Amino acid sequence: MAFSISKKAAVAALFSFLVVTCVAGARPGNFSASDFTADPNWEAARATWYGAPTGAGPDDDGGACGFKNTNQYPFSSMTSCGNEPIFKDGKGCGSCYQIRCVNHPACSGNPETVIITDMNYYPVSKYHFDLSGTAFGAMAKPGQNDQLRHAGIIDIQFKRVPCNFPGLKVTFHVEEGSNPVYFAVLVEYEDGDGDVVQVDLMEANSQSWTPMRESWGSIWRLDSNHRLTAPFSLRITNESGKQLVASQVIPANWAPMAVYRSFVQYSS
Repeated sequence: MAFSISKKAAVAALFSFLVVTCVAGARPGNFSASDFTADPNWEAARATWYGAPTGAGPDDDGGACGFKNTNQYPFSSMTSCGNEPIFKDGKGCGSCYQIRCVNHPACSGNPETVIITDMNYYPVSKYHFDLSGTAFGAMAKPGQNDQLRHAGIIDIQFKRVPCNFPGLKVTFHVEEGSNPVYFAVLVEYEDGDGDVVQVDLMEANSQSWTPMRESWGSIWRLDSNHRLTAPFSLRITNESGKQLVASQVIPANWAPMAVYRSFVQYSS
């Protein structure tokens, strides 16, 4: 009997550990057909959830991706951590997936869309989505959200889909600690692939691009050997190889922790 109780306790402890491993949150809105790398076929995965039952994760931030305010539009708490094949060492930050749950009586079977905002460090399957409580419950039949969340670990199907953030252009958040010889920026709200694989910076009165390097998640940095001259133009490249140039998007009087919205966006 003692062994049985200990075994149950161990299972409960494991489940508690799994559902608090990362941060989430996002409802990217509608999306349309695209020629990017979306896979038309559903693949099998497993899903867990963490944080508050109707939350965006413990701190409403993007954890290993660096996104802010994931409880607000356009994330709207519909987010997920992804294990390495999905997170891709941070290159998967901002990518969008449709998910639908299967093999549970509370599953609606209807697809929901989530955005990758964090890294899942403890996968339970080849593909593992650790969802916000909101995103996990969204896959349930009406009125059965809590019943589905009580399942803890469920089978789901997923596929990559284009992102679409209505009303938003690509946005740049200058990170804390940036100064005249060190510049770090968070890139957000890219339609289409939803991700960024390279960022380059052009200084004022320059004709050449300087490659930035990934600091972590969706944050890119430039450690310069001279004082950087603003305004800066930024060029971003997504997973499909498509580039956008935000000309002089960072003004001469830029400041750390400021947000600068561009006038450019990937077309769907």
